[in-house]
Amino acid sequence: MTFTPTDYLPYDFANRRHIGPSPAEMEAMLKTLGVASLDELIDQTIPSTIRQAEPLDFGKPRSEREMLWEMRQIADRNEVFTTMIGQGYHGTVTPPAIQRNILENPAWYTAYTPYQPEISQGRLEALLNYQTMISDLTGLEIANASLLDEATAAAEAMTMAERTAKSKAKAFFIDENCHPQNIAVMRTRAEPLDIEVIVGSPDDLEADKVFGAIFQYPGTYGHVRDFTPQIEALHAAGALGIVIADPLALTLLKEPGAMGADIAVGSTQRFGVPLGFGGPHAAYMACKDGLKRAMPGRLVGVSIDARGNKAYRLSLQTREQHIRREKATSNVCTAQALLAVMASFYAVFHGPEGLKAIAQRVHRKTERLVMGLEAGGYAVEPKLFFDTITVEVGPMQGVIMEAGKRERINFRRVGTTKIGMSVDESLRPATIEAVWRAFGLSYGRDDFEAGYTRLPQELHRTSEFLTHPIFHLNRAETEMMRYMRRLADRDLALDRAMIPLGSCTMKLNAAVEMMPVTWPQFSNIHPFAPAEQVKGYTAMIEDLCARLCTITGYDAMSMQPNSGAQGEYAGLLTIMAYHRARGDGARKVCLIPVSAHGTNPASAQMCGMEVVVVKSAANGDVDVDDFRAKAEAAGNRLAACMITYPSTHGVFEETVSEVCEITHAHGGQVYIDGANLNAMVGLAKPGDVGGDVSHLNLHKTFCIPHGGGGPGMGPIGVKAHLAPFLPGHPHTGGREGPVSAAPYGSPGILVIPYAYLLLMGGAGLTQATRVAILNANYIAKRLEGAFDVLFKGRKGRVAHECILDTRPFADSAGVTVDDIAKRLIDNGFHAPTMSWPVPGTLMVEPTESETKAELDRFCDAMLHIREEIRAVETGEMERENNPLKNAPHTVEDLVGDWDRPYSREAGCYPKGAFRVDKYWPPVNRVDNAWGDRHLVCTCPPLEDYAQAAE
Repeated sequence: MTFTPTDYLPYDFANRRHIGPSPAEMEAMLKTLGVASLDELIDQTIPSTIRQAEPLDFGKPRSEREMLWEMRQIADRNEVFTTMIGQGYHGTVTPPAIQRNILENPAWYTAYTPYQPEISQGRLEALLNYQTMISDLTGLEIANASLLDEATAAAEAMTMAERTAKSKAKAFFIDENCHPQNIAVMRTRAEPLDIEVIVGSPDDLEADKVFGAIFQYPGTYGHVRDFTPQIEALHAAGALGIVIADPLALTLLKEPGAMGADIAVGSTQRFGVPLGFGGPHAAYMACKDGLKRAMPGRLVGVSIDARGNKAYRLSLQTREQHIRREKATSNVCTAQALLAVMASFYAVFHGPEGLKAIAQRVHRKTERLVMGLEAGGYAVEPKLFFDTITVEVGPMQGVIMEAGKRERINFRRVGTTKIGMSVDESLRPATIEAVWRAFGLSYGRDDFEAGYTRLPQELHRTSEFLTHPIFHLNRAETEMMRYMRRLADRDLALDRAMIPLGSCTMKLNAAVEMMPVTWPQFSNIHPFAPAEQVKGYTAMIEDLCARLCTITGYDAMSMQPNSGAQGEYAGLLTIMAYHRARGDGARKVCLIPVSAHGTNPASAQMCGMEVVVVKSAANGDVDVDDFRAKAEAAGNRLAACMITYPSTHGVFEETVSEVCEITHAHGGQVYIDGANLNAMVGLAKPGDVGGDVSHLNLHKTFCIPHGGGGPGMGPIGVKAHLAPFLPGHPHTGGREGPVSAAPYGSPGILVIPYAYLLLMGGAGLTQATRVAILNANYIAKRLEGAFDVLFKGRKGRVAHECILDTRPFADSAGVTVDDIAKRLIDNGFHAPTMSWPVPGTLMVEPTESETKAELDRFCDAMLHIREEIRAVETGEMERENNPLKNAPHTVEDLVGDWDRPYSREAGCYPKGAFRVDKYWPPVNRVDNAWGDRHLVCTCPPLEDYAQAAE
C-alpha cells in the first residue's frame, strides 16, 4: 500500500506524541468492545443532551519545531532585567547538576504523590532532607514537606494558631512589615472565618487581645529585629507567635525557635528555584512538637517495613482533608514536592558552610552598595540589615527608577519618595556600580571595603544547623549526580510504567512542552516586574485563558489559584462575594454529594459555608430526590452545590442538568469540580452543562506534571455574572481577595499547557478525550468477569475511569484492596486509586497516553492477581501466607532466606512483570502504624543511608 504525506498528518501531529494507541490498535480495541467506531462508543458514553454543538477549532496543530518557534517569539517579548524588587522573591543560581538531574528529569517530574511509599522511597528521602533542613534552620522540631507559597503558608499558620492557642480571642495581629501580598492573603483567609485582623507595629502589639501574631524576618523594607519580647508576651496571654523567616538569612541570624516562636513559615525559592514570574516555589512550615497534629500539609516520617528495615512514608495521614472532610481545617491537597526536592538538593549541594558563605556574600554586597549610597549623601534605612534596604530619594523617585531601567535593573517603588532594593546571590559586582550610576554616583567596586558590620550583633546566629551527615557528603558533582540517580532509581514514575490513578490523570508530559520552562525569558522574571517587561507572559496568559474559556464554555478565567484545592477555595469565595453583592449574605449552605472529592467539603468549610451532604443513589449517581429535598430545606440560604462531572464514580450522569436546574431555582450557584475534565474536552463543556464556576487542574488535563505531589495549577473559569468577583491582587490593583502570593499563581509552568494546546489543536484535544474514554472502557471490558465494575452509564459504558470492586475478596480470600495494590508493584505498576470514592475499591484511569500494549500488560497483571485470589479461595494457596499478603517482593526476597509456600519466581516475577527491566521496590510493605507510634520526621543516622546504598 502506498501512503502520501497527508495520510500521516493526523497521526503524527495529534496522536503520536500524546495518544498512545495506534489506529490499528484502536481498531482492535473497538472490536473487543463490540462497536464499529469510536464515534459509536462516545455516543454510548456521553448523553446527547450535554454534547457540545461545535467542534473545537484552534487552527492546525503545530509540529514540535513550529511550537518551539512560537514559544521563542513569546519569550522574546519578555525582558530579563536584574531584579532587586525583593518582596519575598529573589534571583538565585540553580546548580546545573540540579537543573539537569531534577528539574528537567522525568524520573522526578512525572512521579505521583507518595501515597504508595514502597515505590516512593527516593522522593520521600529527598523530602525528609527538606524537612530536616527546615527544622534545623528554623530551630523548631517538626517541619512539613512544603506548602504552596509563602503567603498561603502564613494564612495556614494563622488558622493553625486559632485552632491550637489557649487564648479565646478572635483577633490576629499582623506585623505591618510583612510583605504586602502576605498581608492580603491572610486577610482573604480571615474574613470568612470571622477572624479580626489587626495590622500594626510590633511595638504596639497588645498580646491579650489576640490569639496569635505573625512577624516578617527580615521585614519587607529590610528591618531585622528580635521578636523574643513580643513572643514572650503572647505566651503569657495564651497566644502563639509566628515568624515568616527567610531561610538564607537564618544561616547568619538568630533562628525563630530561639526567639520562642511556635510556628515558622516562609519560602525556599531562593534555594535554587527559579523566579518563574512568581512560581512554582516551595513554601515551608515548621512548628513545635506539640503542634504537629494540627499542622497542615504532608509530613514525611520514618518507619519500618515487613522485614524490619528502615522505610519512609507519609505520617499522620488522618490529618488529611480527604479523611476529615467538612471537619478539616485545611484543604491543602498538594505539596510543592518537585520544588521542595530542588531546595533540599540545593542544601545538600552547598552544605551548611556553602549556604552560610552565600549569605555572607549577599550581605557583603549589600553593605558595599549601602556604603556607596551613603557616601553619595543618600539616607539609607535600616542601619542594620541582611540583604534589603530602603533609600530616601525625595522627588527623584521616578527619575531614579527610570535610570535603573536603563541599566536593566528593577528597583522597588516604596511610597512616593523611597526606593527599595534587595540583593541576591546572582547579583554581579558590576551591577552594584550600575546601581550607583542610576543614583547619579560614579564609584568603583573597589572604592569600598565591606565587612559584616551591618548585621545586628545581638542577632548573630550561635547555634549549628544542617549537622546531619547527609549535608556533609562529598559534594563533587560525580557524587551528587550518583546520589540523585540512586534516589530516582528507587521510585516508580510515569517514565517507567503506567500510573492508572482515577481522577488524577497521570498522562504524558511531553519533553518538548517542558523545554521552555527553563528558558531565562520565562524562568528569571520577577512576579512584580513592570508590565512593559512581561508582554510575552501577558499575551500568553491571555491567549491561554481565551482557549480555556472556549474549551469549558466559561466567560472569564483567573490564573491565580496554584493548586486544585486553591481553585475550589477561590471559586467558592467568588460565589460568596457574588451573593453578598446582591444582599444575599445569609446564603451559606453548600450541597456536596457524598462521593465528592475530599477537598470539596474542606474548601466549603474554609469559606464559612455550612456543608450539607447529599446521598448517592444505588447506581452511584447523585440522589436527585435527596438533592431536591435538601435544596428546598435550604431555601434562600442555599449558596451553592459542588459536583464533579463526569462523576467521581466514573459515569456521565444523565441527571446533571436537573441537579443544576434545582440549584439555580433556589438561587444557588453550581460549582463543577474540574478534576475529570479529561473526559470532556472537545465533547462537552461544563459551562454549558449548567456550571457557574469550575476549577481546572492544569496538572491533570493539560499536562503540567505532578512532580511527586506538586507543582499544580488550579485556575477557575466563571460565567460572566461572576467575573467581577474573581480574586484580585495588591500588585495588579482591582478588587481585593487574593488567594495566592503571586498575581498568576505559578505562571512559570503555564508554558506547558499552552504548548500542549498549540501541539494538539482542537481536533487533537478532542481525539485525546475520545481515546481516554476508549482506554478506560477497554480495561473495563477486558477485566469483565474477573472484577465487577461498580458503576456504569445507562448503556453500560464508563467515562475515562472505572471503579473495580475488590470488596468481596476480603471475605472469600482474606485479600484486601491494600494487598492487590502492593501486588501490582511486583507487576511493575503503580496502584490505582485505593478506597476512594468507595472504600475497598480500586479506581482506574489509564489516560489516552497509554498504548494498547501497556493496557494489556496491566490487564494481564490484574487477571493474574485474580487467579492468585482464586487460588486462595480454593485452598491452593494459604490464606495468610501467599504472594498477595507478602507483596511487594524485593531483591532481598529473591536472594535471601526463603521459607514461603510458593516459589521465589511466583513471588518476584508475576505475569506482566518485565524479566530484564523489572522494577524492584527498595523496601517491603511499610508498617504505617509503627511509623505513627514512633514518629520521626527528620533524617535518620548516616549508617542507615550506607546500608540502603549497599
